[in-house]
Amino acid sequence: MNEREIEMAEILWGYHHLPSELQKSDVIIGLGSYDTRVAQHCAELLANNWAPIVIFTGAEGNFTRGKWPKSEAETFAEVAIAAGASPAQVLTEPKATNTGENIRFTKSMCEENGIAVKRAIMVSKPNMNRRGFATFQLHWPELEVFCSAPDTHFFHSPAPEHRPEDVVSEIVGDLQRIIEYPKSGFQSEQKIPDLVLSAYEELIQCGYTSHMM
Repeated sequence: MNEREIEMAEILWGYHHLPSELQKSDVIIGLGSYDTRVAQHCAELLANNWAPIVIFTGAEGNFTRGKWPKSEAETFAEVAIAAGASPAQVLTEPKATNTGENIRFTKSMCEENGIAVKRAIMVSKPNMNRRGFATFQLHWPELEVFCSAPDTHFFHSPAPEHRPEDVVSEIVGDLQRIIEYPKSGFQSEQKIPDLVLSAYEELIQCGYTSHMM
């Protein structure tokens, strides 16, 4: 990656990352992915008493299919418990195959188990914060959601086979979904500054397109 590409990627990374000032919540919801640092971050939030339980949600996705013997949710649960979370504090929803299902299935799980949820901390990769939040706005609008993520960067991917260039392609594809998904009723619309759109278009011209629809 050259300096210009890094500069444009930083703009997109900053747009996707949507950290909140956290408040005590009823549940932490960890969105599954290839990045187990999300599970470790959830364990830290539990240890600091931000919420009494965590629900990990996810079956498998483009980057985890065939990689792990268990679902993303179950894998994250094991990582969180190894990081100090009590097994009694950890629940899993292992069937969701996309972000909308992550939220709908988790909501149903809470209702079926009598878990009253008015506030939640959504934890994801930094570049999934905005997409996750926009999906919550559509599928669980009455929920007050705070966004959190591990302190990572696209230069520091946890998967050896996932290069920084691959992460940049991922955040380009994520922005395309933020643009297109509201048209299909998958998430709420998000304001996208001109600077972000320009960086997105330039990165497409540079060939960062492998995660696009």
